[in-house]
Amino acid sequence: MRVANPPATFITIPLSHYCEKARWALDRVSLPYLEEPHVPLLSRFVARRAAGGTVPVLIHGNLRLTESSDILRHADSMQPGVLYPLDAVPRAEVEAMEERFDTDLGTHVRRWAYTHLLPDKTLLRDLWSRGVPRREAVWLPLIVPIARKLLRRAYKVTPAGAVRSGDRIREVFVDVAARLKDGRRFLAGDEFTAADLTFAALAAPAVFAPECRAVLPTLAQVPAAMREDVMALRATEAGQFALRLYATERAFRQPAG
Repeated sequence: MRVANPPATFITIPLSHYCEKARWALDRVSLPYLEEPHVPLLSRFVARRAAGGTVPVLIHGNLRLTESSDILRHADSMQPGVLYPLDAVPRAEVEAMEERFDTDLGTHVRRWAYTHLLPDKTLLRDLWSRGVPRREAVWLPLIVPIARKLLRRAYKVTPAGAVRSGDRIREVFVDVAARLKDGRRFLAGDEFTAADLTFAALAAPAVFAPECRAVLPTLAQVPAAMREDVMALRATEAGQFALRLYATERAFRQPAG
């Protein structure tokens, strides 16, 4: 009798768009996993004990993966060609776009979002507590003040930094729109790839994609300035593209091979 392989373990924090990027890839290739969401700060202890890094962490058999891009490549290895083209030249193009979105979009969306969210301790407690173990959630009143200070320092959350991040997000959106001008359906042509997945996942907190499986606040919960930014970004061609990708591609799963 054949014994089924145990599901992978996927360690996350509720709010992370990088975790959403990895989660989408695992879902896309129908790789079974058990998600373990944790409270920020406490997640670092869990991740370090599991693999020596920060979230997301994927533990699959003997593999310990601690970067979202490594998790995407592992997911693609389960079904080659689903996320990355098989040919070397188009694959390199997709990987270059993915790296650009990781560094020029994801980091700036994170700083922009925290600029708006960190002042509201009550909202942070709500967002960080969703889905986490109850034994961790009870510590949030003590964790939130410490985490706010550490996040401000780690991500350089300042008024000037927020302005720079807003500008960088809009620059990436303009570049994505320019790439789509020729009528292509996806960033690398006619097929959905890791480039599309990465753009949509990392843009999700800036456009409030309804299908995003990371924890997001509602538009009614956030400050007016953040709401205005979201509505402006949603109205752009790139914002509409990200929303379309979520609406049409997020629920799609490749049959397990």
